[in-house]
Amino acid sequence: MALSRWQPLVSGEFNRLQKEMNRLFNHLGVTPTWRGLSFSYPAINVWENDNAVFAEAELPGLSQDQIEVYVTEGDQLTVQGERKPVERASGTWHRRERGFGKFSRTLALPAHVDAEKVEARLENGVLHITLPKTEAARPRKIAVKSE
Repeated sequence: MALSRWQPLVSGEFNRLQKEMNRLFNHLGVTPTWRGLSFSYPAINVWENDNAVFAEAELPGLSQDQIEVYVTEGDQLTVQGERKPVERASGTWHRRERGFGKFSRTLALPAHVDAEKVEARLENGVLHITLPKTEAARPRKIAVKSE
């Protein structure tokens, strides 16, 4: 019996395997994204000005009681919650691309913030978070003296 080395890129074996895996997942009602392990949910935009740090996350279909926002250690923002799966009384799923289940995302903020003054609001499926900076983190204008 002769052994041969498996070469997945030759004759499309790798593509065939991926198509079979996609077919299997689609049959189970799950659509893989194949993005790798670096994908995080929810995607969060963060920016700052002199007085505050701002964050926005798209969370369509969630209500405010399904979302929790935490600030820890003065510069760690955590957004977590749970998206419940949509149950259909009858019918057959053909595609289920929207994820569901518990999620949690923690990121380091660019400055220390005052956790007591953080405000969060959910507007049209977008979570807007305003995180006022602590006095120590705000820039100070230093007067220049001459001799």
